[in-house]
Amino acid sequence: MTAQQHAPWDERFEQILRNNLKDLAASVPLVADVSLPDLGLNSVQTVSLLMELEETYEINLPEEAMVYRTFSTPGTLWQVIAPLVTQHGKDVGQ
Repeated sequence: MTAQQHAPWDERFEQILRNNLKDLAASVPLVADVSLPDLGLNSVQTVSLLMELEETYEINLPEEAMVYRTFSTPGTLWQVIAPLVTQHGKDVGQ
């Protein structure tokens, strides 16, 4: 995904990420393939991010999704979150 393409996630997801990525300036677009650790996501913030996502979307990430790759980019994280949200009948509008 290039910076010119529209993000595949909803506004809530982007806002949650931005709240947890202190190194991402508000003026910088959040793209699917940017490294979350490069934007300041560390292990403590990952736990906070996970809790906020689960609470907001009323989901529980499966244990097998609790791996570094899931939290490596916004795109990989959304690929795990979106099907869970859809399964629970929540709106994941773009």
